[in-house]
Amino acid sequence: MKIRSDMIDRTDWQRVKAMSDEEVEANARSDIDNPPSPHGAVPQGRMARAQVIRRALHLTQEEFSARYHIPLGTLRDWEQHRAEPDQAARAYLKVIAKDPDFVATALADGKPAAAAE
Repeated sequence: MKIRSDMIDRTDWQRVKAMSDEEVEANARSDIDNPPSPHGAVPQGRMARAQVIRRALHLTQEEFSARYHIPLGTLRDWEQHRAEPDQAARAYLKVIAKDPDFVATALADGKPAAAAE
């Protein structure tokens, strides 16, 4: 999937910063890409960092995966708490959260890592 420039420029950071925890939670629960776990294994209110970042950027799992070269299966595992990001992945998520447009621009010419996962 090629990164579109409108995907990079469409984040309304003022809106993101103004959101309450309740609004973030409501947005996450309404995300069709990440339904609640059928086993109820995840405690109420706990949201994966990757999901918080992705939702703040208004990206689907597929868009976030392609934009930041994170295998889709890995992203889904993190968001559904089947796996935890390792130290390097946590650092990468922190960089994405700090400057998502810079990261997307830096990666725009590269090839996604195992996008079919």
